Amino acid sequence: MIILDSPLYLILLAVIPIAILIKRLIRYSGSGPLRISSASIISDSMIKKGKFKKRFLSTIQYFVIILIIISLSRPQVVENLQEKNIDIVDIVLVIDISSSMLATDFKPNRLEVVKKTAKNFINQRDGDRLGILVFAGESFIQCPLTIDKEVLLSLMDEVSVAQQSYDGTAIGMAIANATNRLRNSESKSKVMILLSDGSNNAGELDPSTAADLAKQFNIKIYTIGAGTNDDVSFIPGRGYIRNEIDEKSLKSIARQTGGQYFRATNSEALEKIYSKINELERTEVEIKVYTQYRELFGWFLIPALFLSLGGNFLERHYYRKRI
Repeated sequence: MIILDSPLYLILLAVIPIAILIKRLIRYSGSGPLRISSASIISDSMIKKGKFKKRFLSTIQYFVIILIIISLSRPQVVENLQEKNIDIVDIVLVIDISSSMLATDFKPNRLEVVKKTAKNFINQRDGDRLGILVFAGESFIQCPLTIDKEVLLSLMDEVSVAQQSYDGTAIGMAIANATNRLRNSESKSKVMILLSDGSNNAGELDPSTAADLAKQFNIKIYTIGAGTNDDVSFIPGRGYIRNEIDEKSLKSIARQTGGQYFRATNSEALEKIYSKINELERTEVEIKVYTQYRELFGWFLIPALFLSLGGNFLERHYYRKRI
């Protein structure tokens, strides 16, 4: 954007039409620098050349005055520069893939609903690094921390229930493994979202000890208990199983690390929980605005100087004016 720092100087432009008017009044008054007895002794070509020279030199003078006045008004280019400091959030999604995640209390089953809502969550995170860790009796890194959403979504689609030999619920080991992925992060915000539908029954580390370990590295854990309030749930091929969500442990893990515990009893509730966490853990963007002024008066003053010198040269040498 171009602005004028001293626009009042533009009032001086009114001098130009006034000067033109005065010169015309003088010309029509009959006065001049030279009186002759008859105009017939001067040829038409000499008259035309004289008028052209006078108009040409006057035009140069007027342009010089206009350019000087504009330069006095100090035209400037104003540029607003923005500096963004973005503090990203590193998030690891820790998902239970034990056989109980095939329960049909969430349609078509718990795992498929979790995958769908987790993918929606991933799509809402811009600029953050996310990773996926799955666990049953053991934990496995499905996707290391990355900003590539396509990779995350593709690997999320590949998540499936653990083989029978790895079945179980090792919450403590899952937290420890995810902590190992986050501990060297330089991000100010390090978050773990742990979803489980059971209680810790495998692994060499209990959830409370693992949560203390995460706390030491300033990792916040949000925990989600997935499953209805019914005593049992149905799993195709296995029949009915007892729902054993250890809410006490999940609440304790969240409390120890400064996170929150949520209970999802249906797919809609789970969607709202992920949306809530998305709002709580926002990427911080600090924007500083700088205003830069670039002076343009030189673009008018320098041409005015050259025009003035050029007009003076023409008047003194080309038109051979005597002084």
